[in-house]
Amino acid sequence: MIGRLRRGGREVTVIVGTSAADTLARAHAAAVGEPAALVAYGGDGLVHLAVQAVAGTEVPLGIIPAGTGNDFASALGLPVPRWTETDGRSLLAAAGVVAAGRTRTVDAATIGPGEWFAGVAACGFDSRVNERANTLTWPPGAARYVRGLVRELRSFTPIPFALTLDGERVEQEAVLVAVANTRSYGAGMRISPHARPDDGLLDVVTVGAVSRGELLRTFPRVYRGTHLDHPAVTVVRVREVTVEAPGVIAYADGERIGPAPVTCTVVPGALKVLHQG
Repeated sequence: MIGRLRRGGREVTVIVGTSAADTLARAHAAAVGEPAALVAYGGDGLVHLAVQAVAGTEVPLGIIPAGTGNDFASALGLPVPRWTETDGRSLLAAAGVVAAGRTRTVDAATIGPGEWFAGVAACGFDSRVNERANTLTWPPGAARYVRGLVRELRSFTPIPFALTLDGERVEQEAVLVAVANTRSYGAGMRISPHARPDDGLLDVVTVGAVSRGELLRTFPRVYRGTHLDHPAVTVVRVREVTVEAPGVIAYADGERIGPAPVTCTVVPGALKVLHQG
């Protein structure tokens, strides 16, 4: 569905898709017309769709964060509602950012041919948790991922990974590999708290092979970003990484990409976003 209305002398086109594929097609069609901005009203999943339409173009991306996970909006410093917020103040503030029209340029990354991501790509335990969390309807927000985590722990074992980091191949057993353009995913898990979306690099975070008990003790630290000092955790900054792992489904921005192997390549300055200035 496409609707048009006028606000402040401007025509605003509202796009509502009947499915993810339909929404993506409509977003692409809208971006081809070079609008003043393409605005995503929703969470990281909808932002991911919008990024497919505007990455590599001059069309700015605006975000009014109204989803279960708003990690990319948070990384940009946009007003993000708390779970307890009931009056919509953050949404109105984010709409004000869109209306102001100030832009900045940030990086995005490709993950296979024709697919972009702006936040974090997940491979391993975290992507399996995501698979489980996506089947749950309760509880909301980060608690859904915690519930999925507990369920996944019952059967999880370390995975043999092969990583090619800017041409250098490394093989090791690990719990997960996350490729981060921004600091968090999964509604606030700060997997790479020092990642910046404008440094031209991707942070590859690897959690090496640990026992289930150690994983259970350590994983909650991800919400505070204090897990990086654990001896099993390493962070390498690269321009490109290929992740190979048997039986692993890759996710990016919380969206299912497909089976590994996947290659993530940063594209500096690929995305224009509306920000607070």
